[in-house]
Amino acid sequence: MRSLARALALALPLGLAGVLAHSAAAEARPVRITTTLKPYGGDGAYLAIYITDPQGKLAKTVRIAGGKAKYHKHLSAWNRLSGGKIDGTTGASVGSGQSLTVSIEIADALIDAGYEIRIDSAVENESDVPGDAVAPLATAGAGKPVAGRGYVIAVRHGPSASYGDVRQRCEREAQMFKRGAGYVLVPQVTTR
Repeated sequence: MRSLARALALALPLGLAGVLAHSAAAEARPVRITTTLKPYGGDGAYLAIYITDPQGKLAKTVRIAGGKAKYHKHLSAWNRLSGGKIDGTTGASVGSGQSLTVSIEIADALIDAGYEIRIDSAVENESDVPGDAVAPLATAGAGKPVAGRGYVIAVRHGPSASYGDVRQRCEREAQMFKRGAGYVLVPQVTTR
């Protein structure tokens, strides 16, 4: 009997933690952030895409675009706030006139609460632009472009598309897989 009580005493907090983690995950939404650069002469731009709280403190680094860490210091506002520590993803720099789209789960509590999406940009042998684009993390601004003041033409954010309809079609028309996965997925994804 004691072993059962001991097992329940351990399982209950673990189970409760699982429920809380599950409910916390349900209170977040996927958000897509697209940053489009102006055509300019020069190498690929380094970008810091990050979220700040209402007091201007770093809440989350979403993405650092640009592979050489020694140049991250040129993303000066982000570097000052983060101390150069990356808590998001990294990838290649972004070329002239190109776009970078990233998706992230953002807690519902941050949306419409004064948080901002900020983009710093820097191009080798060119100028660094801290706060190149700043967009309020708000439902009212979803999908609307916010102009940049340097290399960024615009940044926009909005709900990230779900692949639920793709999954439903795959389950509904499973016989199509006889022709290959591309036969099912490509038409569904490209017709959006």
